Amino acid sequence: MNSVVALPCESPGGLEARVGFHFGHCEIFTIISLEEGRIKEVKTLPGVPHEQGGCMAPVMYLAQNGVKTLIAGGMGMRPLMGFNQVGIDVYHVGDASTVEEAVQALADGRLPQFSQDFTCGGRG
Repeated sequence: MNSVVALPCESPGGLEARVGFHFGHCEIFTIISLEEGRIKEVKTLPGVPHEQGGCMAPVMYLAQNGVKTLIAGGMGMRPLMGFNQVGIDVYHVGDASTVEEAVQALADGRLPQFSQDFTCGGRG
């Protein structure tokens, strides 16, 4: 799997950070570059205020920063549709508690993808 993956997380971010569940209100995202299922680069990106553009602000922000995959704890239909429109695949974090665990689960194919039939509404 090759992708640029974003995860909302607790400060200061990075592989050991605990995954945050409110992607639209998180302080920071950890951005992971995956090549052939292996972590090649780790960086952080500050979150954006949810008020500026509502639910679509973080969607557009992540798209503008090259993100192709998001791992999140839950979200409503509006942001999910927004991610779908900009070509970002969204996966549920499952039982992973750290960024590294979640990225490894994604690389191993163990995370369910969000769809219109599978959402954890309103936690975005």
